Amino acid sequence: MAVKLAIPKADRLHSVAGVSLGIAAAGIRKADRPDLLLILLEEGTQVAGVFTRNRFCAAPVQIARQHLQHPEPVRALIVNTGNANAGTGEAGLADARRTCVEAARLLGLTPQQVLPFSTGVIMEPLPVDRICSGLPHCVADLGRANWLPAAQAIMTTDTVPKASSRAIEIAGETVTVTGIAKGAGMIHPDMATMLCFVATDAHLPRALLREALDYAAGRSFNAITVDGDTSTNDAFMLMATGQSRAGEMIEASGPAFLQFRDALTEVAVELAQAIVRDGEGATKFITVCVQGGATEAECRLVGFAIAHSPLVKTAFFASDPNLGRILAAIGYAGIANLDVGCIDLYLDEVLVVRGGGRHAAYSEADGKRIMQRSEITVRVVLNRGTEQATVWTCDLSHDYVRINADYRS
Repeated sequence: MAVKLAIPKADRLHSVAGVSLGIAAAGIRKADRPDLLLILLEEGTQVAGVFTRNRFCAAPVQIARQHLQHPEPVRALIVNTGNANAGTGEAGLADARRTCVEAARLLGLTPQQVLPFSTGVIMEPLPVDRICSGLPHCVADLGRANWLPAAQAIMTTDTVPKASSRAIEIAGETVTVTGIAKGAGMIHPDMATMLCFVATDAHLPRALLREALDYAAGRSFNAITVDGDTSTNDAFMLMATGQSRAGEMIEASGPAFLQFRDALTEVAVELAQAIVRDGEGATKFITVCVQGGATEAECRLVGFAIAHSPLVKTAFFASDPNLGRILAAIGYAGIANLDVGCIDLYLDEVLVVRGGGRHAAYSEADGKRIMQRSEITVRVVLNRGTEQATVWTCDLSHDYVRINADYRS
């Protein structure tokens, strides 16, 4: 069960001018469930993406990267769940290309204008015939209001569809940002086992689109972890149709761009946190805030050392204030010349450690009380600078093992 994560309301997801979505049940892994998504973009749309850094990246990731470099503009995206098309060699590349060819034929495009995406079981052949058979149903279903069904169609072990939307005003004109994501396990930065598709009607030059995307990714999907595993298929795509009249006012480093960038980041953070809240078997949502660092990078190292630790995560699951595990993680994070005698540690409002040692007023009863909450903040103060970073994670439960042990059965 997800930690305080409700199903998004369809009427709160703003449609984006220039974007249509169609869904089909293609029977890729399970019968009679939506598992295929087609996103159609109108002419003039700019597209940018960031992908997994896993060297064993999936065939669709490789093809999507190639097509993004092609001079013809991207006009469509295909997303299937149930099969990752990863670890499939040359056959997998051919299958990914074939899905692009079929979508292009149906839409009157060239294959290079189509980006493929897959998620699911690794090292299984892609049932490409089922995808090709399902694509006509996606085309027939295309509509601007299909954001929630689209979020449902890309789920794997997710228990809740993930979607977020903002409508902001820039210089008197409305700009819309709406996105969907999937992910619950194999979650680790660079990026995570997640797919995310965000669209906006803002008009941005490609360079600004990329700048906004990188900024948002660094503060959202690259700031979460469930289990420390980096997937083969991750992608975070940003599509800007340019159909809002506010587009002419968005310039580099100007107030309009910063306003758009912040709205995009809000959507990305909400989606990233939803992935952690829906982490496989998660019962607790944990924010790790590291402050007072010499650099942001060292703060992130400490944050992820804590967030990755199985000992820390199982202690949270058990509501056991065995908080020495957190100190141990800080110590092995890899910070040069770290003076542990300067470190303070808080669990929500409770001061646990002062100056590197147990605070005199701290009681285990206070720690136990905080650990029983479903949302907890761990705050580490390094007292060696002014930089900070925040990481989000969840606990590690019996159900995480069960879900992943039974994943293919």
